[in-house]
Amino acid sequence: MSERPSRACDRYFAAAQEDRCAPRARVAIPAVLRLTGAPGFKTIVHDLSLSGFCSAVVGPVSPGSLCWLTLPRHAAMPAQVVWWNNGLAGCAFQHLLAPGVYDGLLAPWRSGGGFWPAR
Repeated sequence: MSERPSRACDRYFAAAQEDRCAPRARVAIPAVLRLTGAPGFKTIVHDLSLSGFCSAVVGPVSPGSLCWLTLPRHAAMPAQVVWWNNGLAGCAFQHLLAPGVYDGLLAPWRSGGGFWPAR
């Protein structure tokens, strides 16, 4: 059962569903996700865009929770949980990624597996 997002998360979720103008890549990137006040845990990022990501999570996560995503060879990026559903969480980065940074994050996964073009 999914958690009910806050009003701010409702607005973000609605906008994300209506306007996905940023590239969104389906991937399988191993990463570390850390929620506020908790130790980090290993996860898999299932999709990545300029504005956020979807990854596997250990248990229920409350929308609005702050988190930090660390991808291989990159610094932790702050984000906020927008939705949680059956072991997956959708999160919005606090700052949009620059297109060059986004391409750099995806580059290692494009040639060696772990990457599927967005449908």
